[in-house]
Amino acid sequence: MLGSRVDLVAVPGGTVVLRDARTGSSREVRLDPFSLATTPVTVEGGDRPMHPVTWFDAVRWCNTASLAGGLVPAYVLADGEVIWLVHADGYRLPTEAEWEWACRAGTTSPTYGPLAEIAWTASDEVDGPQPVARKAANAYGLFDMLGNVWEWVWDYADTARYADYRTLRGGGWADRPWSCRASVRRGSAPGAVLEDVGFRVARGGVGADGSDEAQGWSAAADLSRASLPGPVPFGWTPLGTPVPRRDRRDDGR
Repeated sequence: MLGSRVDLVAVPGGTVVLRDARTGSSREVRLDPFSLATTPVTVEGGDRPMHPVTWFDAVRWCNTASLAGGLVPAYVLADGEVIWLVHADGYRLPTEAEWEWACRAGTTSPTYGPLAEIAWTASDEVDGPQPVARKAANAYGLFDMLGNVWEWVWDYADTARYADYRTLRGGGWADRPWSCRASVRRGSAPGAVLEDVGFRVARGGVGADGSDEAQGWSAAADLSRASLPGPVPFGWTPLGTPVPRRDRRDDGR
């Protein structure tokens, strides 16, 4: 199932600082230029964000759209695992660092403008996703980076605590203003169906063929964070262990 035409803008490279509330740590990520869709992917023939969408749905959409456009698919799916081919020129989910850098668009405040002007939130008292690009864009020409629907990104949420949960960014139409900030993150199971979740796509290769790191993401770092010294705290499921059913987790930064 493909959505409507994807319009991309060029996002300049730069440096973004990502913070982790659980560990109290931060890391600086240097990003190369990349392309990002101006809006979340919309339903076919319409202007509302595609939703609800699982992380796996988003990955499959990217590959399908890449093949339809004569591009090299960014993902290999096998036995429930997803491998990112960082050199591929096809559509893909942005990394968490790319998403936050693009959202901020050169700003350092919690939002890139007054929320009432840039985002659909609980303050608007709407009962579902709204047509995209009806509120103001940020300085990079990106609409709905905050509010409307949460957006899946490529990265794991926390490989030490939540196993294979993936990260969600941006906030949704029913979220209070404090939850619609550039730094707020949530995590959920990649197969979870959540009413207020959609996705936005990036495009283009950002690494060498065979590399397992790009744009702030690293497979080695994922494994390292999952390796806990001593006993595993109760309720934690490091990456590689069986995952019980859980609700979405919030991790505001």
